Order: sequence, then structure tokens, then C-alpha cells
Amino acid sequence: MPDIGFDMIAALAAISFFAGFVDSIAGGGGLLTVPALLLAGLGPAEAIATNKVQGAFAAASATYTFGRRELIEWRKAWGFAAIAFASGIVGALCARFLPPTVLQTLIPVLLIAIAVYFALSRKLKDQDAHARMTTLTFGLTAPVAVGFYDGIFGPGAGSFYMLAFVSLLGYGVLRATAHTKLLNLASNLGSLLLYAATGAVLWPLGLVMAGASFLGAQVGSRLAMRLGVKLIRPLLVLVSAAMALRLLLDPANPWRQLLSSSVEKSLAALF
Repeated sequence: MPDIGFDMIAALAAISFFAGFVDSIAGGGGLLTVPALLLAGLGPAEAIATNKVQGAFAAASATYTFGRRELIEWRKAWGFAAIAFASGIVGALCARFLPPTVLQTLIPVLLIAIAVYFALSRKLKDQDAHARMTTLTFGLTAPVAVGFYDGIFGPGAGSFYMLAFVSLLGYGVLRATAHTKLLNLASNLGSLLLYAATGAVLWPLGLVMAGASFLGAQVGSRLAMRLGVKLIRPLLVLVSAAMALRLLLDPANPWRQLLSSSVEKSLAALF
């Protein structure tokens, strides 16, 4: 474990509190905590693995709160969660084999599409709507795909779960948020188990961040239940757009490299 001072630990805890708050409503907390862990001196693998600890605690905190309000239909949700858990393990196993450029190219586009969908859709309500597929079909598709993605990469998984529940099963925004947290917890735990087995998790730091994240998720989930779609919709749009922007600004992102190359060629042609 790198030599991290008390001031840095306090800063990471504060960031984790806010990440847990955001995660419990719209997801995307990892885009705050992973860069913070990298700045603290952790390597990329250690940062991603340690972040799974606070992510799992935040999801568990929100799941507990939503579950107490009976917003989770456990009979169906357990099956979805089991599939997401297994998919998270498989995703973490495959992380070393998938070329990073595939995700760096695809994910920002999908996040922008999600932000536009939730911003413009007039069907977003707290009440349920008509489902577009059966529970079985949903269970064999959405938790598999998003759980795998959560294990292999992570940022934006909550937005993808949310979109699936709203658009495919017709869940109201608040109910979709509740089920999203359960599946987030499952796929986080699956990938965390694999990362822990490889020794990449820094448990002392991860548990400190997890405690702060747990408290932040308590605040966020309670606000979500109180305000419903009025809070969840704009925050989901904001977080999805911010995640897309954050990924696009990465110098290693293919879209940014393509744009930079095009600008350089244009300038060279002019001068």
C-alpha cells in the first residue's frame, strides 16, 4: 500500500461520501473515486479493485433503504441479481483480454444516448408502464450484458441498468432505481471477489472509503424516495453526460485522438 497521509485519506472519504450519494440515485460515483485513488498513488489495477469495495457498500446501503420501503420485487429480483453476480465475475476474468479501445470508443456514445433518452422522454414517471419483454427474456439479456460490463470496466453500469428497467420492463423511475441498486450490488460483488483473489484490493483504504460511501448512499436513497422522478431524472441526465465527457476528454480515448488528428490535418492544410 502506498504511503498515504491522513489528509489524503480524509479527502478520499469525503469524495466517497459524495460518490455514494450520486451512486444511490444515478450511478457514476466511480468516475469520482477512481481518479482520486490514482492521484493518491495507486496503480490502475489497484484503483479499480479498491473502488469496487466502496461501490459495493454504496449499492448495499441503497438496496437496504429501498428494500425497506418495499420498492424491490424480491421474487423476480433475486434471479436478476444472481445473473448479474455471475456476469460480473466473468467480466472481471475477461478484463485483460478485451482491447481497451473497444470500450473507450463505444461507452461515451452509449452514455450520450442515455442522457438524451432520459432528457427527452415524456414517458418517465414514478408509475410503472407496459413491459416490452417478458421477465425471463429480460433476465437472460440485460443483467448478463450490463453485469459483464460492470465487471470488465464499470463506469455507467447504473445508467445502463436503469435504462433497461425503464425501457424494457416498464418500471417507474423510482422502482427502476431500487432494482438498479440491487443489480449494481450483485455485479460489484462478483467482480470484487475476483479482484480480491488476485490481491489487488487495498482493504484498509477501501473500507474507510466504503464507510463514507455507505453514509452518502443513505442520504441519496432517502432523497430519491422523497423526490422521485423530480430528482432522479435530471441527476441521471447530468451524470450520464458528465461520464461521457470525462471519458471523451481522456487523451487515450479514440474519439479525442481522431478529433486531434483531424484538427492537425486541417491546420496543416491551411498553413
